[in-house]
Amino acid sequence: MLALLCGLGGGNCASSMSNISFFFPKAEKGHALALNAGLGNLGVSVVQFVVPLVITAGVFGWLGGDPQVAKEASGATKIWLQNAGFIWVPFIVAAAFAAWFGMNDIASAKASFAEQSVIFQRRHNWIMCWLYTGTFGSFIGYSAGFPLLTKTQFPEVNALQYAFLGPLVGAVSRSLTGWVSDRWGGGRVTFWVFVAMALGAFGVVHFLGEKNFTGFFAMFLLLFFASGVGNASTFQMIPAIMRKDMDRLMPAGSSEQRRVQAEKESAAIIGFTSAIGAYGAFFIPKSFGSSIAMTGSAALALYGFIAFYVSCIVITWFCYTRKGGLLFDIERGRSKQPAAVAAAP
Repeated sequence: MLALLCGLGGGNCASSMSNISFFFPKAEKGHALALNAGLGNLGVSVVQFVVPLVITAGVFGWLGGDPQVAKEASGATKIWLQNAGFIWVPFIVAAAFAAWFGMNDIASAKASFAEQSVIFQRRHNWIMCWLYTGTFGSFIGYSAGFPLLTKTQFPEVNALQYAFLGPLVGAVSRSLTGWVSDRWGGGRVTFWVFVAMALGAFGVVHFLGEKNFTGFFAMFLLLFFASGVGNASTFQMIPAIMRKDMDRLMPAGSSEQRRVQAEKESAAIIGFTSAIGAYGAFFIPKSFGSSIAMTGSAALALYGFIAFYVSCIVITWFCYTRKGGLLFDIERGRSKQPAAVAAAP
């Protein structure tokens, strides 16, 4: 039931991301979306840091109920597993009140499902689903899979001490690097993000073989950092892509009609791709588990991820950043401008 409700919450988050894009000029959309989503992604790190702490003490007193007894080789330990859920209740209540009294729908941005479903006919919607799965799917998947992989491959290491650091790096890098895509172009940044992620995954394979935890951990931090940057850059690409593609799709429309339609479709695509990207939370841990079960190592899964990142590199280059690609002229012109001019609305 909680998983179902969290899924509905994720859909609501996707909707809020769509709404946010209407409040900012095109030169600031990447930074705005990155800041909102990056702070949201920070929740993964907070959960992995806070939960192991709150279950070790009766922080809610009699209200939290009795502890359970965990029998270990070193003896019996009292734990309050229910605190893992109770700790979030005050924040959920506060957020519910804030949403009810403080959030506003944008009447001009409302669209029926029929109006939004046009995005399923847009090839760039499906391309961006693929690319965003590579960035956000990797972030959320590695967040879930990294502790498990550490525990199975490095049993002498306490994974709980390090689990929260990866998601923390990914969330912070997403929050703080949106301006990079606004300045240099989301397509260019995304291209190099996938290069870094392919190298990072290869590094993980190497250090797994060497049984070197320090190198293994460093490569995972690189993957988290790059995925965070890529989360911001891919979302920055979507409005730019639809503005450019709308000239082809609506040749007879006025510039204002094309602008409005591009914003509506961009918002719908942002919402849809963010939902699809979340499947990484299933596929990456499942791939690690299957690889370990079949071969005793996670290397096979990581080679699959490398192949996926290579496909993302090729797609990004061919569709968007090469000479003749959809974003080539836009991003080349932006990178040649002074920073103050490029950031202007």
